[in-house]
Amino acid sequence: MSNDTTVPFHNPAFRDEMTDLIRAHAQTAIHQAILAELEAFLGEHDDTDSQGRRNVVRNGYQPEREILTGVGQVSVQLPKTRDRAGLGRCFRSLILPPYLKKTRRLEAVLPWLYLKGVSTNDFDEALTALFGESVRGLSPATISRLKSVWQEDYKAFCQRDWRGHEMVYLWADGIYINAREADRRCVLVLIGCDAHGKKHFLAIDEGFRESTESWKELLLSLRDRGLSKPPKLAVGDGAMGFWAALSEVYPETRQQRCWVHKTANVLDKLPKRVQPQAKSMIHQIWQADTRESAEKAFDRFLAIFGDKYPKATDNLASDRDRLLAFYDFPATHWQHLRTTNPIESTFATIRLRTAKTRNCYSVDTGLALMHQLAMSAQKRWRRIRGFRQLADVIAGVKFIDGIDERKISRAAA
Repeated sequence: MSNDTTVPFHNPAFRDEMTDLIRAHAQTAIHQAILAELEAFLGEHDDTDSQGRRNVVRNGYQPEREILTGVGQVSVQLPKTRDRAGLGRCFRSLILPPYLKKTRRLEAVLPWLYLKGVSTNDFDEALTALFGESVRGLSPATISRLKSVWQEDYKAFCQRDWRGHEMVYLWADGIYINAREADRRCVLVLIGCDAHGKKHFLAIDEGFRESTESWKELLLSLRDRGLSKPPKLAVGDGAMGFWAALSEVYPETRQQRCWVHKTANVLDKLPKRVQPQAKSMIHQIWQADTRESAEKAFDRFLAIFGDKYPKATDNLASDRDRLLAFYDFPATHWQHLRTTNPIESTFATIRLRTAKTRNCYSVDTGLALMHQLAMSAQKRWRRIRGFRQLADVIAGVKFIDGIDERKISRAAA
């Protein structure tokens, strides 16, 4: 009897048809998952204006882009939203984050799948869809062994010797997650910029509600492991624990409050009808070319809103000097120093918004997997703009409105 029944499976044309079919199903599945995310986002932000219209609404789609998978290129198109209240709330997919353009790297995809709640029993099917038949055989036991390796990598990261490195700038933030055996846990995250302009994750560690004790223990550990020279500037939000600890461990380090966090805090103390105007005026402060212009914009905001909304203006005025510290550093560095964006932009893809998911990892496992994703993201980082001026910052050169004082003197001569 002929074995013709097996021929189609070895026929290239047949395999192409099957690949097209699998690709179409993958594209449909991705689209449905993203729409489910969108509906959850719109359900969370369901506030309305004075006429009863929703403030956060759908606003078309982003340009189509290609994701390289094991079955070839898959076209995806993410939906967009518009916030008519002017609060900057926009939809970002966690299933398909902006950075995910290729699915070739197991080291990035495995922890990402695990933290998204994919069971180890489902890894084989998920990875086969992403990479093709070449990855079949990744059993739950194999995944468990990989997790052990990740935890060892994380332990080594926590003990890294930083001698020979000097961090010029620091960015600090607390990331809150949910874990299996506890309520929300805070993960303390530190990123440093060295003298060559390269950014490094310095710490991804569990803390207790961003307390002074937790931050102090972390900073002392870094100092003992080689970071003995105080950074020139630290950037963070208003969490008092970090700043109190920084003043004890690195008292010479100047402080810069994050403008994104501060803007959100101030707007939260204002009625919604004045928030767009207030937000625009706040932007005029930190986007000013000179400190003098920023000071005038600062005074203007306090004068306009101070009588009616003292809580908002007091919140802004309390950090006035620390909000404007960046003017004493090179202007090419300002975009890096005014916010904690180096942390926020990275953790937008790995922040683990577990309030919306039912992940089942422990704190220890979560930290190890977050470290894997952080290291994967760090490989794609570029040096900061104007990194050559870091030598002047280290040498103590004075900058006036972002310009080297020596250049100003030469121009005036």
